[in-house]
Amino acid sequence: MAQWEQMKLLVQRLPTQALSELYPPSTFPMDVRHYLASWIEDQPWEEFDVENMEQEPQAQSLASNIEQLLLEQAQQHQNVLERMRLQDFSRKMGMVQPMMLVRTVREILRKERQFLGLTGPRRAHFGHLGQCPPGQAVPRLSPSPRAVNGNPNPVTKSNQDMDNLVLKVLEIRNCRQQMHELQGELNWERQDGESMSSPMHSSELDKSQLEKQQRIQQLEYKYQEYGKKRVQLLHETIVILQECQKRLIQRIKDWRWEQHQASIGAPFDENLVPLQTWCEQLLGVNVQLRQEVILVGQDHGSSEPFADMQDRLGMLLKTLIQSSMVVDKQPPQVIKTQSKFSTTVRYLLGEKVATGKPILLRAQIVTEVQARNLGQPGGITTENVGELINSTAILEHNPSSKSMCANFRNMSIKKIKRADRKGSESVTEEKFAILFTADIAITGCDTAYGVQTITLPVVVIVHGSQDNNAMATIVWDCAFSEPNRIPFVVPERVPWTQMRLTLSRKFMSEVGTNRCLDDNNLHFLAQKIFNKPDISEDFSNLLVTWSQFNKEVLPGRPFTFWQWFDGVMELTKKHLARYWSDGLIFGFIGKQHLHVILQNKPNGTFLLRFSDSEIGGITIAYVAPAENGGRRIQNIQPFTKRDLEIRCLGDRIRDLEFITHVYPDLPKNDVFGPYYSDMLGPIPPTTEGYLPTTITTTVVGARDHPSPSSSLTDVQMAPFSQFTVPMSQFPQDFSPSHAAPLVAAVYPHFEDFPIANMPANQAGTPDEMFLQDLDFDTSM
Repeated sequence: MAQWEQMKLLVQRLPTQALSELYPPSTFPMDVRHYLASWIEDQPWEEFDVENMEQEPQAQSLASNIEQLLLEQAQQHQNVLERMRLQDFSRKMGMVQPMMLVRTVREILRKERQFLGLTGPRRAHFGHLGQCPPGQAVPRLSPSPRAVNGNPNPVTKSNQDMDNLVLKVLEIRNCRQQMHELQGELNWERQDGESMSSPMHSSELDKSQLEKQQRIQQLEYKYQEYGKKRVQLLHETIVILQECQKRLIQRIKDWRWEQHQASIGAPFDENLVPLQTWCEQLLGVNVQLRQEVILVGQDHGSSEPFADMQDRLGMLLKTLIQSSMVVDKQPPQVIKTQSKFSTTVRYLLGEKVATGKPILLRAQIVTEVQARNLGQPGGITTENVGELINSTAILEHNPSSKSMCANFRNMSIKKIKRADRKGSESVTEEKFAILFTADIAITGCDTAYGVQTITLPVVVIVHGSQDNNAMATIVWDCAFSEPNRIPFVVPERVPWTQMRLTLSRKFMSEVGTNRCLDDNNLHFLAQKIFNKPDISEDFSNLLVTWSQFNKEVLPGRPFTFWQWFDGVMELTKKHLARYWSDGLIFGFIGKQHLHVILQNKPNGTFLLRFSDSEIGGITIAYVAPAENGGRRIQNIQPFTKRDLEIRCLGDRIRDLEFITHVYPDLPKNDVFGPYYSDMLGPIPPTTEGYLPTTITTTVVGARDHPSPSSSLTDVQMAPFSQFTVPMSQFPQDFSPSHAAPLVAAVYPHFEDFPIANMPANQAGTPDEMFLQDLDFDTSM
């Protein structure tokens, strides 16, 4: 509504013809602008493409809202005549074609801003236009609902700051206009006083001259007062501009930090339009203030007293220009040499860039030490620590999105120069960044400015086997870096309370699920990383070190905590995401806790938990009858990624008849039924005429504790993988026809399998296993 408040000061002085042209009575009367001022300024008029008829429903929605709001205003008005006028306006608005209405209102707002001396349209954004169905009220402006560091919404605060700045600039301009009018009157009065003729009587002449002198003195006094007020307003406005720009630059830094946090699943609003609008508005105010300072100097006959103002505005302008470049789309944070990647850099003052020579953006790799020296005299040395392919791009303007971006496509790191490492530091712990630089000239500025920005930290690897450890470095850096840190400082140890949030966010982000890790899962992860098996342990006050996270192997295991956790995420992402999201997987739980929750459950009760003994495995823990008539908890050998590629988890659970109810007491066929593959229909015969086959999962020893509802038959057999025969026992020309007597000797039900369909033997060493050499799929 601030824009209309400013316009009301000018509307009173505009001629009738100008008002009619600005607010056409038949399309959008000035009264409608007045009554719906706040609502109108909050709508996304600038997002409409008036030539795109697919946006007609959204335009109709806005038109319907205008009608309804005017009727509500009429009902609330006590004046009968005013109520009838508002009802008439509502009826007229309903007769205007929706797209014509959008075009008209957009032009009105643009012209108003031109009258107010503001640059660029003030845009309202609430997301995609298609999200608002016809007839539904259009949401009010809410660019960023989050507060930053406990402070009010920065974008809302910026709007308030800009409103204040614009009002200050208007006051300065009014003072200047008043002074010019007073100067004109003074010149006239002085000239008129000099031309007084003598025919008057002396007494009349003295009286007239006295009145004239008093009039001149009053005008001179007013002129001086306006002059003082003008200079004072300039000082105050520059201070407000400085504070507002300081908040903008901090907000840009916060946006970058939020982008960093998004790498581990933290919420992030990537929309840069509000920041771009803020930058453009500050630039516009700065330019107007510099003009006003020049005019003040001219009116005073010398610019010397106002040189300090000019210098301060010049420094603010330089800082704004140099702070307006951001990496819109980050490159991968783990980059393998000789592999392609891309990134996008955006300049937030792109609409104000001087036309003419194209702006070339250059990219180079910098070390952590070089990144710390950015902004310092001689900060970036000439030393080249890496060779980048396709390291230049042109800043290009996109008229539809009103943005200016440089898209680096098909970049790659040809080679990298490593720094000297300390102690046990690995190459996967060394952080680099990509620095972008350019020389940019802004319209109205006398010189070009050097502008630079830097990516988030990246780890450069040379082999895929390094990816896991490199990602650990990135996760630690993203999760525990502080805002406005020195690049790329990160603590060596962090509270478990921060770590548990990080693990849950990363798991949700990586798997692509809305289901987080619960307290049971997180408690077990704490037991794992701290090597404290006690189920009742309180970990809230403990600190996790980088070594515990991904340097030291877990007790009795050949892998670190992160390598194990990352393996679980990979398995869940590729094969278990739906099961996890539907709450069918218990997840992370220790065996001690497992016995506590299952000990009183009936036979056949089971749950799914991630294996803690191998990377990327999920196992079934179930209640089985013990030999003494009691119960015992059994854990089936974990299913890995390869197992689940052969037969899905749902089918494997259906195969095992001795597990009947999912913890706590849900029949397994009710909850896992939708995941059974035969829900997709029967398997058709093969095109060659062969009957189709399938694989069934069985568990060795399951016959020792049959399910309550059925018993295992002799046809249900253990996997072939349980039986092995050294290759030394087979002739060199071994083929499937030789297999029958040998397999039958160790596997009594061999005749139930179609040995004729088994592939021919492949070459192998004597130490390889018989079934592996047959290449027969043993994951049953």
